[in-house]
Amino acid sequence: MSRFARIAAVLFIIAVPLFLVSASVTWAVNDPNVYHRGFAKYQISLYTGITEVDLRQVGAEIRHYFNSSDEPLVLRSRVFGEEQEIFDHREVYHMRDVKRLIRGVYTVAVGSGVYVLGAAIARFCWQRHHFVETLARLCLWGGVSTLALVLGLGLFALVGFDTLFLKFHQLSFANDFWQLDPQTDYLVIMFPQGFWLDATMYVAELTAGGAALLTGISGGYLLHHRLKSQSDQEVLSGNGKKAPEG
Repeated sequence: MSRFARIAAVLFIIAVPLFLVSASVTWAVNDPNVYHRGFAKYQISLYTGITEVDLRQVGAEIRHYFNSSDEPLVLRSRVFGEEQEIFDHREVYHMRDVKRLIRGVYTVAVGSGVYVLGAAIARFCWQRHHFVETLARLCLWGGVSTLALVLGLGLFALVGFDTLFLKFHQLSFANDFWQLDPQTDYLVIMFPQGFWLDATMYVAELTAGGAALLTGISGGYLLHHRLKSQSDQEVLSGNGKKAPEG
């Protein structure tokens, strides 16, 4: 294998977990059930004075904001029956930063997905005879790497989510707008830390499911191919034996 081919193979293996993780985050961000389950589980309606129906609308408007060019975020809802703006200026600024981060995740998902597809097409054009076997091997390594990554981060999240949550904010945001008051700021009240732990585990489940499927398909193909090759070798060896003299 040439140096270029080795580099391309390593990049392919790296792109697989990048795609699976970023695609899973993208799905979770846009999944209404993630919001609905969190609002119900943590009794957000009780703590905010916003009805369940209005909370669903708030979640829909937040998802729309993430996927639009609208700025700034203006979110109004009824709080204990009186309509008002939900977020103050610090929360609005933080949501702008969150939107940029999510757009970055979208870019990683598209970029890594395009690379995986493009690399597969290029390898097919360059190495048609062994294309499927080589692609399966790369996918197997990518899937196994993803499972190892998810396992490590998942275990760390379960035992040290406070630290992980803090480090994520410190590394992801260049300002302190994310430091909000859980007693008065609706963004924190609506989305408590437990909500984010549940969302993180959901992303981990989606990623692990995709990686397990990819690993199972590619590993199953390679095992079948290996057994078939061994069977063919045995048949050829048997046909090549000299018949005993009578």
